[in-house]
Amino acid sequence: MAAAKKKILVVVTNVDEYQKVGMRTGLWLGELTRFWDVAEQNGFSMDIASPSGGKVPIDPESLSHEVLAQLGTAERYEDRKFMDLLEDTKKITEVNLEDYDAIYLTGGHGVMFDFPQSRQLEDLMARFYETGRVVSTVCHGATGLLNVTLSNGEALVKGKRVTGFSWPEEELANRAQAVPYNLQEELKKLGADYRTAAKPFETYVVEDGRLITGQNPGSAKAVAEAVVRQLVAA
Repeated sequence: MAAAKKKILVVVTNVDEYQKVGMRTGLWLGELTRFWDVAEQNGFSMDIASPSGGKVPIDPESLSHEVLAQLGTAERYEDRKFMDLLEDTKKITEVNLEDYDAIYLTGGHGVMFDFPQSRQLEDLMARFYETGRVVSTVCHGATGLLNVTLSNGEALVKGKRVTGFSWPEEELANRAQAVPYNLQEELKKLGADYRTAAKPFETYVVEDGRLITGQNPGSAKAVAEAVVRQLVAA
């Protein structure tokens, strides 16, 4: 099938703790597994990369019994072969753009610290977008859009419809005092048309051409479905 010839780059964090508080963080596992399940079922292959490469920390709260019980996450967590993919990820600097048709930025609060600080990731995101590839994020993964500047000197998100983890969701998650900035407001400052679901933590995905963003962890599957639709139609 045509989809089998296309490949997706999945980007995850290397950061395992907050700067202002002692709580631990990392990749929100379900944001990887739910996307992976949909893409794999539709014949796509994927690689995992991170800003620094190597081992990927997992947010301990994403491993709670309740969260793991969500569709697909527990099975992937028990899968030795799958979890070993997080032991030695490739560095962003090792990524060959021509190998991929889409990029997907996962979340977890760790990305708030290393995604916007990675010039290599910013450059890669701009090249993905300007070469006609699909750019997608979920939840805090949208922090990887904050410093992306296109060749015309404008922010990638300027004038674009986007979403990402909202400030009310930060407050409900008891992380407002821990995060380094307000993602929702930072996107707006860049001129993005930030949109949000009617209620916190509802599944919500925004598509603006080849830019696909999901609001929260529960939106990862829907983001994957949107990415698959665009790649299959291409």
